[in-house]
Amino acid sequence: MLRYLTAGESHGPALTAIIEGIPAGLPIDGEYINRQLARRQGGYGRGARMKIESDAVRFLSGVRGGITIGSPITLHVENKDWENWSEVMSPELDAHVDERVVSRPRPGHADLAGAIKYRHGDIRNVLERSSARETAARVAVGSVARKLLEELEIKVVGHVVRVGGVNARDEDLGMEELEARLAGSRLLCADPGAERRMIVEIDRARETGDTLGGVFTIRAYGVPAGLGSYTQWDRKLDGRLAAALMSIQAIKGVEVGLGFTAAGQAGSQVQDEIFYEPARGFYRRTNRAGGIEGGITNGEVLVLRAAMKPIPTLYKPLQSVDIFTKVPLEASVERSDVCAVPAACVVGEAVIAWELAQACLEKCGGDSMAELKDNWEKYLFYLRQV
Repeated sequence: MLRYLTAGESHGPALTAIIEGIPAGLPIDGEYINRQLARRQGGYGRGARMKIESDAVRFLSGVRGGITIGSPITLHVENKDWENWSEVMSPELDAHVDERVVSRPRPGHADLAGAIKYRHGDIRNVLERSSARETAARVAVGSVARKLLEELEIKVVGHVVRVGGVNARDEDLGMEELEARLAGSRLLCADPGAERRMIVEIDRARETGDTLGGVFTIRAYGVPAGLGSYTQWDRKLDGRLAAALMSIQAIKGVEVGLGFTAAGQAGSQVQDEIFYEPARGFYRRTNRAGGIEGGITNGEVLVLRAAMKPIPTLYKPLQSVDIFTKVPLEASVERSDVCAVPAACVVGEAVIAWELAQACLEKCGGDSMAELKDNWEKYLFYLRQV
C-alpha cells in the first residue's frame, strides 16, 4: 500500500523521492522534515561535506496547504555542492566526463563490484549513487512516515550505544526519559560518561587518518499487538525491519530484542512469560523478544539494534589496484566522515518508521487519515477487550 523510490547522485543537482500511498489529510510541512534532515547531518565526527550542505526539502506534488491530498508526494532536496560539479556531472553531451575520473576502487565500498556489474570504466558512476548521501532522501521519506505514526501515537526513538571500543548503557528506558537524556547529546548517546569516551576515540581516529563504526538501538513506543504476520516469510515484520536496517550503507548486522545474546542462553532465560490483568490485558514483565514474536508485534516496545562498520573511505588509504593499468597503488580518497554512527541512527529511525507505517496501513488502511484513525481506534478498542 505504501511504496517509494529515490533518485539522484551525490554530486548531482538534487535528490528526489516519490511516495505513493500516503492517505489524504496528513498534516505535514517542510520544517518538520528539515528537522530530521538536520539531525542526519549532525553528530561529532562528521566530515567537511556537512559544512557545505544544509539540507532542506521542497514538496513538488502531493501536498497542498500543509496537508497531503492523496496523490503521489514528490520530495526534492537540493545538493548545494552541485555548482562545483555541474560540468563534470552534467547529463548533457558536453559534460566533462573525462575530469575527476576515479579508477582506484576503495576497499569496503561498492566501487569495484559496481564497476564490474555495470561495466563502468569510471568508478565515479558507482560511488555517486552508492554514496550515503542517498540517505538524505530516505530520511525525508521516513519523516513523512514518522508524521503518520505520530498521528497514531507511535513514536520512534534511536540512540547510539557503541562507538569503536566504547560501549554505553543500553537501558530499557521510557520514551520521555530516553528523549530527555538525548537532548543536547553530540552523539545521540543517552550515557554522558560513555559519550565523553567516544569523543576521545573519534579524535584519536581522526589524528591517525582512521574511521570508527558502532552500534545504535531503535525503539518504537506505542506499537500495538498484531502488526505483521506469520503466514508468509515476506510478511514477517521482523524480517522487513531487519531488511530495512541492512539496506543502510555500512550496516553489517541487525538484531531484534536480545538478538545474538539469546543464542548463548538457555530458553528459560530468553522467553518472555505472559501475564494478564483485566485493566491491562495480556502483557510481559520482560521484553527479551524486542516486541515481536513469530513475525508479529506483541504489544511491547519494539527494540532493534544495528551494527555499522567503520566508514571505508580512509584519509590514510588502504591498498588497491587501478582498474585500467592493474598497477597496485593506494585507494582513492573522497571527502569522508571519521564516524557517522549518529547519522546512521537517524536513517535507521526513518527506515523503521517507514516499515511501521506500512504495517499500520496494511492492518487498518484507509484513503484518508480520518478513515485510518477510525479503523485504528476500532482495532485498539478490540485489543482492550481481548
